[in-house]
Amino acid sequence: MRAALRTLLALILGMTLTGVTPVLAQNAPPRIVIGPGVIEPMPIAIPTFIDEGGAGEYAREIGRVVQSDLEGTGFFRTIGEEAYISRITSFDGGVAFEDWKAINAQVLITGAVSVSGDRITVKFRAYDVFNGQVMEGAALQFAGTTQGWRRMAHKVADVVYSKITGEGGYFDSRVVFVSESGPKNQRLKRLAVMDYDGANVAYLTDSSAIVLAPRFSPTGDRILYTSYETGFPRITLLDVASLARQSLDEQPGTMTFAPRFSPDGGTVVFSLERGGNTDIYALSLGGGGLRQLTNAPSIETAPSFSPDGSQIVFESDRTGSPQIYVMPASGGEGTRISGGAGRYGTPVWSPRGDLIAFTKQNEGRFHIGVMRTDGSEERLLTASFLDEGPTWAPNGRVLMFTRETSGAGGQAQLWSVDITGRNLKQIPTEGPASDPAWSPLLP
Repeated sequence: MRAALRTLLALILGMTLTGVTPVLAQNAPPRIVIGPGVIEPMPIAIPTFIDEGGAGEYAREIGRVVQSDLEGTGFFRTIGEEAYISRITSFDGGVAFEDWKAINAQVLITGAVSVSGDRITVKFRAYDVFNGQVMEGAALQFAGTTQGWRRMAHKVADVVYSKITGEGGYFDSRVVFVSESGPKNQRLKRLAVMDYDGANVAYLTDSSAIVLAPRFSPTGDRILYTSYETGFPRITLLDVASLARQSLDEQPGTMTFAPRFSPDGGTVVFSLERGGNTDIYALSLGGGGLRQLTNAPSIETAPSFSPDGSQIVFESDRTGSPQIYVMPASGGEGTRISGGAGRYGTPVWSPRGDLIAFTKQNEGRFHIGVMRTDGSEERLLTASFLDEGPTWAPNGRVLMFTRETSGAGGQAQLWSVDITGRNLKQIPTEGPASDPAWSPLLP
């Protein structure tokens, strides 16, 4: 397991980025405007990247991952190589734009890969075919270790996605989740981390104790989660590099759970149960003691900070059923923002600050939904036997969540959906999986 983590850290830390002077397009580049309407996928061409020395399969595989990333958004359609009129045989050679126009390619992505020892260099250009020029800022070079080749592909896709949609990228990120095994009534659970698309899985804990609700720190180097190692739920802080663990604020006779970092990473908010009552507390990781933020006879849980750190959204059943409330980060009564029929829970603030995602149960169905921060414009994105626990992609455009199927053989799996409700798809994992939490973009 430690060897796997050393590999993970090499992927995260072993890369540099340098610029390549692009030819700037004089006219507006092709754009996709993301909205609630029907999107016709943009046709793009991604010829096999050029092997400029020692690259072997890396050149082909990097292009394949770029294609998978872009097509996986639902906004792009890759034109098959059998339709090509021209071939790209040199990265610095000329481009016959009329041939790419003829097959209706709006964007052409070319690339080249070279390998020397354990070092790999990837360079690429994204062309606006109809203007016949490189899109501004879409000609770059990445260098690192061969272990990090998938990261380089994700970075290429992030640049192209950002230039065409105007949104931030999210492909070069990780997801921590609970990997499950065994029969449904005796599931073994351990923490695992993977690329956003299910690749490069590494395990962070063994399955000797139940683990729940992992959460990345804002810098991605630490993870909070709930552990039953002592027989009672306790918040645990794990260092990703060393796998060192520590329990936070152990107090006899209490249970702690549902932790989450503040935007600056210096504070943890969580639920603490004492004497049959559950409230939300805050703990400074730099010292300063424990602060109680709510004081009610109801269950207050699932706190999540706004991106600016000024407010906290949380779940409470103070009105008789779980609903969503917002309060100042310093604590207080809070204002209810959920207003529809049904039960609301697991709220989490978007990294862009404009939306709150949540789980909703109504009329025997579970949903993942989003609403404005004042509770307006509620939209349900999914519906199934059991959908729960949304987590935001770094750009605030995509949600990942747990979906469990019904029956004795039902299993939990990870799914994702765009905030418009489009592009619902399952994330491949080796077995049952739950409780995903998205990392920030990797450095």
